[in-house]
Amino acid sequence: MNTTAFGMLVQILLGIAGGIAVGGGVIALFIVLDMIPRLAQLTRSYHQVHWYEGAMVAGSLVGTVFDFWNWKLSLGPWSGLVVGLFHGVFIGLLAAALTEVLNVLPILAKRLKMIRFLFGLLMAMVTGKVAGSLFDWFVYRK
Repeated sequence: MNTTAFGMLVQILLGIAGGIAVGGGVIALFIVLDMIPRLAQLTRSYHQVHWYEGAMVAGSLVGTVFDFWNWKLSLGPWSGLVVGLFHGVFIGLLAAALTEVLNVLPILAKRLKMIRFLFGLLMAMVTGKVAGSLFDWFVYRK
């Protein structure tokens, strides 16, 4: 096996491994945030929860295929309004789920007897997020 074939094989394996890691992380986030059952609870549609799950999987798959092969749809200027509306609903659900999860931190700190470190823990999370964003904006995207 020459070095070019070996390099391509390594790139393929790293791409697959990276995709599995990112996909697993996203799915773990949705599971931790309990988004699908919460959505079914709010809409009183427990019997149709498989439709929510299928829509998330299909949306991920279609989005990945469109991004991977650089496909584009020309649906006119009003399609942006519909897509933006769906994105807004998704971001709203994600923000609501994150808000509910943040209530877990004080409870966890109380049970672990870490109440006096709660402010430091939250500040460490915020500082890490800001530092990561700044690194992404000023170093990684150059």
